[in-house]
Amino acid sequence: MVDMPEHRKFQEADMESMNAVLYYGKGDVRYERAPLPECHAGELRVKVDACAVCGSDLKTYNNGNTRMKPPIVMGHEFTGTIETVGGGVTGFSVGERIVMATSISCGECVYCRKGWNNLCVKLDPMGFSYPGGMAEYVIVPVMALRNGHVVKVPREIAPEHAALAEPVSCAVNCVENCGITGGETVVVVGAGPLGILNMHVARKYGAAKLILAQRAGKRFVQAAAFPCERLVNTTTEDLAAVVRAETGGVGADVVIVAAPEAAAQEQSLDLVRKRGSVCLFASLPAGASLLSLDSRTIHYNELFVCGASDSTPAHVRKAVSILSEPDFPGARIADPLLKLSDIGKAFAVMTARDGMRVVLRP
Repeated sequence: MVDMPEHRKFQEADMESMNAVLYYGKGDVRYERAPLPECHAGELRVKVDACAVCGSDLKTYNNGNTRMKPPIVMGHEFTGTIETVGGGVTGFSVGERIVMATSISCGECVYCRKGWNNLCVKLDPMGFSYPGGMAEYVIVPVMALRNGHVVKVPREIAPEHAALAEPVSCAVNCVENCGITGGETVVVVGAGPLGILNMHVARKYGAAKLILAQRAGKRFVQAAAFPCERLVNTTTEDLAAVVRAETGGVGADVVIVAAPEAAAQEQSLDLVRKRGSVCLFASLPAGASLLSLDSRTIHYNELFVCGASDSTPAHVRKAVSILSEPDFPGARIADPLLKLSDIGKAFAVMTARDGMRVVLRP
């Protein structure tokens, strides 16, 4: 259970502290009072408006995370309003709402110089290397500002939707890696929140036909709320046969595997046309990530197989643009909306798959 010591629950008179969700170790995540962070030169202090709960947060709670040095405030999918501008910071003002490309790059390595900040050799993510956004306030560090990781958000975007900028930006990275430019048939395997976001972003990039695949269960029922040309129940239907029927026997132009399952990744080669693209979007668990693939299929069909990890500031700016459009299904994806103190309930909801993307409000 998530611990919340009675003597630390309500200390509203203490203006030098704040409510926060802190990671102490495997199975030990606490909602409690934490010191109010000071804003130094080159930094921003942001009053958090909303913070979504990522699957990696749940994995950290269940399995621990050696990259984190406890106690540390969790959360990287956040949005907030600038409350203090540190000395020397230009281009930002008190009262502006921001989001971040939250894996902060060094700005100097070979990958950063190519614009691939998400592949930086020294990534320092918010909520891992720096205190994160599951708190009333968060500090945006010097390196984030120096390397362009802070992106302004229009006020008309609801906070709980703005908090989705980070996962949407990951879908932008995926869709761009797949080369979707317009007219494609795209298969998305896995109807969790990231599968739905990949489907929506693919449509924004011009995909003409979307086929969403999900086994029977809660995710399949939830998927019915999101528009696509074909929703496939893989418990009762042969996905490969459906894709062949929907494409005149050719195969999909693009397959995005958003389900963290080896079998789904292995099957992807059988769903795509010659010279098609496959993106292994979802990560498999460490120690269980080896696949059995037919290299002849890749060779003779000239397939493009790629991954998509994290996102760059450029991807986040595109994500904010997508969030700004009236057809973004934010209310259906940012669900349920809970309080910061409900972190234990958030993990329970995610484990039971009773919602889409849990979003916490301080």
